[in-house]
Amino acid sequence: MNSLRSSDRAPAAPGAVLADTGLDGLAPLGRRKSAAEFAYEQLREAVISLSLPPGTVLARGAIAQRLGLSQTPVREALIRLQEERLVEVVPHSATRVSRIDLANAREAHFLRLSIELEIVRQLAQTPAPSLAGVLREGIARMRAALATEDHAGVAGADEAFHAALYLAAGVPGLRDLVHGWSGHLDRLRRLHLPSPGKAEAILADHEALAGAILAGDAARAEARLRQHLAGTFAEAEGLRAASPAYFS
Repeated sequence: MNSLRSSDRAPAAPGAVLADTGLDGLAPLGRRKSAAEFAYEQLREAVISLSLPPGTVLARGAIAQRLGLSQTPVREALIRLQEERLVEVVPHSATRVSRIDLANAREAHFLRLSIELEIVRQLAQTPAPSLAGVLREGIARMRAALATEDHAGVAGADEAFHAALYLAAGVPGLRDLVHGWSGHLDRLRRLHLPSPGKAEAILADHEALAGAILAGDAARAEARLRQHLAGTFAEAEGLRAASPAYFS
């Protein structure tokens, strides 16, 4: 994939001050979520997708205006993001998007791999009757996103595929645990995603993993998962060399 859709344009320069043009990816509040939860989800996705790149100064007033909120829920959202180490809040000074910490990303990878290895083993040993349809639907969603060179769609389909595994194994709460630890890892993965052949490799990994699970081959499922989750870390140093300002 050599080009991106306009919605997948390159992120702003690291260290930029957040202006109105940096808030294009944020949408006003709907009616189904609390204001604080909505602000958190919008900001977190902007940080993970690198629409708000590492080092960006975050102005609460500008964010609140863009989202159509008061500053209170925005402040609550920033506190949550600080707890996930995705923003750095300096009292009486600036609030910035944190830079990618490879040590933190490795810990998140260790946690995710440990949990998901057990999940795929259990699913392969006792696959749920509905699992085949769920996994095939997830693969079809990713294939459609790949066909239109929609990197955001590929990332969303990847997340949904893995979330479906947690749900099928009866441990969706562990997905929330991994989610809270994975901000630095997820940004590393998003940085890697536009690399030539990476999106296609993710799709191929999902197809192979689903095939192993549905065939009841636990050992092959575990091997496929290890290969799948190791892909980005194999390129971590190259990604840091290419974008040093993004990393701590």
